[in-house]
Amino acid sequence: MLAEVAGLQRIVTATTRSPRSGEKDGVDYYFFSRAAFEAKIEAGDFFEWARVHDQLYGCLKSEVKGKLARNLDLLLNIDVQGAETFRRAVKSDPDLRDRVVTVFVTPESTEVIRERLESRGQDGPEEIERRLRNARDEIRQWVHYDYCLVSGDRESDFSSIRSIFQAEKLRNRHKR
Repeated sequence: MLAEVAGLQRIVTATTRSPRSGEKDGVDYYFFSRAAFEAKIEAGDFFEWARVHDQLYGCLKSEVKGKLARNLDLLLNIDVQGAETFRRAVKSDPDLRDRVVTVFVTPESTEVIRERLESRGQDGPEEIERRLRNARDEIRQWVHYDYCLVSGDRESDFSSIRSIFQAEKLRNRHKR
């Protein structure tokens, strides 16, 4: 989408984890120390934030509002916990109202998730079962999204996301 759609930009999120090889601050993530991240939480600088695998991740208000002020379309990839927090922010922030569209992407079954986890070969049976329990809980959240995309292959998923984007660009959002 980013390569195909002019004016569409990805929201760069923040984290406390260390940069991986080749990652750049402000491009891939905003990398903060835990103390700096926690200070930003206290200051209310995030639309949403979460603790994931002992690291903190979040979406900075300044990142979103700065790009919205330039009338850019934005793409944000967050988990269900972050999406719920973001939906609450939309209700109270006039800069976001009528500008956020949510898409839940899910596999056709938890068996597909199991196959992917097992084929990676990184997790033992207990960890795979834990992740599957979490996935089942997360999948139930699809009802809170504007769209639900059951993932197939990369090309059909991209086509569906592009169609959603195009439809939303044509939506009449004028208040009556």
